[in-house]
Amino acid sequence: MVEGSPVPDFVDLIDLASERLGGSAIAANDEFFAPRENLLKPGKPVFREGEYTDRGKWMDGWETRRRRSLGHDWCVVRLGLPGILHGFVIDTTHFKGNAPEACSIEACETASLSSEPWEAGKIAWTELVPKSPVRPDSQNMFSAAAPRPFTHVRLNIFPDGGVARLRVHGEVAPDWDRIARAGGELDLAAVENGGLVLAASDEFFGARQNLVMPGRGRDMGDGWETRRRRGIGHDWAIVRLGRSGIVRRIDVDTVHFKGNAPGSCSVEVCRSPGAGVAELQESSREWDQILPETKLFPHTLHRFERELAPAGEATHARFNIYPDGGVSRLRLWAPAPASAGFPPAGGIV
Repeated sequence: MVEGSPVPDFVDLIDLASERLGGSAIAANDEFFAPRENLLKPGKPVFREGEYTDRGKWMDGWETRRRRSLGHDWCVVRLGLPGILHGFVIDTTHFKGNAPEACSIEACETASLSSEPWEAGKIAWTELVPKSPVRPDSQNMFSAAAPRPFTHVRLNIFPDGGVARLRVHGEVAPDWDRIARAGGELDLAAVENGGLVLAASDEFFGARQNLVMPGRGRDMGDGWETRRRRGIGHDWAIVRLGRSGIVRRIDVDTVHFKGNAPGSCSVEVCRSPGAGVAELQESSREWDQILPETKLFPHTLHRFERELAPAGEATHARFNIYPDGGVSRLRLWAPAPASAGFPPAGGIV
């Protein structure tokens, strides 16, 4: 992105192509200098001065050979979770004299994992980003307005070159029919069920969206962690639930947070379909406390059920930590719906 330009809102949404969610670069017409799998790596691209492979300079990205014929290069990515796509980041960091001149992005919906004839013109692709200039050694950001959920995207680069990372930001579109058939319990906060952390008081050391990611945290960096609080008050995060529901059990996991776990936590809920962050933060907003301030322990999976106060259906939850610190995961469990037709918490249907 251009230095000093505002960061678009879509970057706060989930990266649906992330490897941690099951995203995979499944096909490319060329990857002579660097493999397509690099596109979805977590973290920032790195540069290794003076390092070469038997093909040429080692690069942390996807890089094709120099094209000597008409056409362009492409890579197909299967999203880890299907969803409504709002924007893309085409990161060409460290690709200076070898970045593409332009790119475009298309999307499709298919149940196939990898066997489709991607090059044969048999897929109905929807263009989300028309052919647009790409800046070298930059984060190129493109907004999109997807008309429906998609499962795959195709990155086209013109005519050839290298891209370090591809980020596909959007809102998860869960398969509610399947979830209803499965029954049992449902984690309303989970990213795979459409949960999204709308805002947090601080995320200096760890991003807020880590709270709702699958599995337990891999390390201390795979959690939400705030800076050391030097004044009065406490830190908090607001979660938009994937669907409205009645929270019956709460898991708070401080795994890997040993000298920096919060001293205690509490959880509040409200029912405000479609509410934005500003509305949820209004001083007049009434939140129902379902978990009173309760002691937390370092490096521990806490499960609260008998401690919960009764409350009605909720669309949002506010997770408070006292006074500061790090938490790996937050789970808000509710009975799974009897049918797919129960009301959404907000965002997409």
